[in-house]
Amino acid sequence: MKINWLKEVEKRKDQLINETQEFLRINSVLDESTSSAGQPFGKGIANALQHMLTEGEDRGFSVKNLDGYAGYVEHGSGKESVGILCHLDVVPAGTGWTSPPFAAVIREGKLFARGAIDNKGPTIAAFFALALVKELNVELSKRVRIIFGTDEESNWRCVEHYFKHEEMPTIGFAPDADFPIIHAEKGIMDVELKFSEKDSDGEVKLETFKSGERLNMVPESAEVKLKGNEEHLASIIASFSAFLEEKTFEGSFDHTKETLVLSILGKSAHGSTPERGINAGLYLAEFLHSLRLTKLPAFISLLGEKCLGDFYGRTFGINEEDEVSGPLTVNVGKVSYKRGSSAAVGLNIRYPVTADGDKIIHTLEQAASDNQAEIKVIDHMTPSYVEGDHPLIKTLQEVYERQTGEKADLLAIGGGTYARSLDVGVAFGPMFPGREDVAHQKDEYILIDDLIKAAAIYAEATYELAK
Repeated sequence: MKINWLKEVEKRKDQLINETQEFLRINSVLDESTSSAGQPFGKGIANALQHMLTEGEDRGFSVKNLDGYAGYVEHGSGKESVGILCHLDVVPAGTGWTSPPFAAVIREGKLFARGAIDNKGPTIAAFFALALVKELNVELSKRVRIIFGTDEESNWRCVEHYFKHEEMPTIGFAPDADFPIIHAEKGIMDVELKFSEKDSDGEVKLETFKSGERLNMVPESAEVKLKGNEEHLASIIASFSAFLEEKTFEGSFDHTKETLVLSILGKSAHGSTPERGINAGLYLAEFLHSLRLTKLPAFISLLGEKCLGDFYGRTFGINEEDEVSGPLTVNVGKVSYKRGSSAAVGLNIRYPVTADGDKIIHTLEQAASDNQAEIKVIDHMTPSYVEGDHPLIKTLQEVYERQTGEKADLLAIGGGTYARSLDVGVAFGPMFPGREDVAHQKDEYILIDDLIKAAAIYAEATYELAK
């Protein structure tokens, strides 16, 4: 059957846009303070999951809610299945938005909202694509199941729960990265360094240090509280003002006779590309280190002197690289310290697909020991890799090239998509080559034209994989 998939989506353009806006207006940030039975990750995420399942029921799909951890809609029949893995949770909105982050406002052909590109906009594109396949009544030999995860931005507890209770798709893709096709995803480790030194007892005492909300985000803000006499604090204020001017950073200070609070603004970015952000925590540590105060905790010099500017793990002796997926990267995503307690430094590490994760952990343990710290591995996902001649990849390449007229090169990324949870899976869009990566940033958006093109590509891909 020959179908002009782009034309069919364009006929329904207004419906696609309206449905995307409606979904993006649901605040689906993890909020465990509102968790309960059936909504383990909070009310907002539960509302987003129920929204998609209700939409599925309205279109006549088979639907299932797996205890609020995940859900799916399914169309077609057959022993084999095609999985399309999406996630409904989003990272915290942060500050500095031009329009409210959950208003889903359209400006200059762009739809702005937290989750517009990561991953709620693409989720609607994939859902709309499956609905179009059903509406056009094309014959399929496999089941197509869109799986909705709810904890992708945190700990993937949704995927763990899902695959305890449900089958593994025969093949599949995740619409949560870049076009053309991502066939290699680096290994991902979340690691915490716990420093044994607990006190800051010099003339100026470090009371608190806080930076970052999530390990997989470059911290856009950081704050430190110092205690000392008025003369010392006045000198620090002068130095801080000069530091901000030299670096052209935004920052502020607030003080009393004995306390001084300094804050600095950087630029957020995805943890897989720390070089694209400005890590506020590292620069604030650099400032403190430059003061040469006596008896500051050891983690300050580690961050402000050694980690600053080192995106590739040289500080810890774990810098590795391969031809398939490129260099290892390290994001210092969270730092917390309170005088009288040990400092905690959270790292998000992305390592090449051919590297040995256990060896990296061993090297980190030694590096931590050398810096009077202990290491705790919070989470570890091994790399994902599908050979370029696999039928899944060949089919997706043909679809992409027909739809765009461009060559479907194979890519490798440091990001982690649900594709790695599949036995045979790749990441497939929605970002087209040359587009600005605004995931996890303020004023996140998706181009309306790209939303339409992605829906058409997903519709044809769904049909070709399941026909």
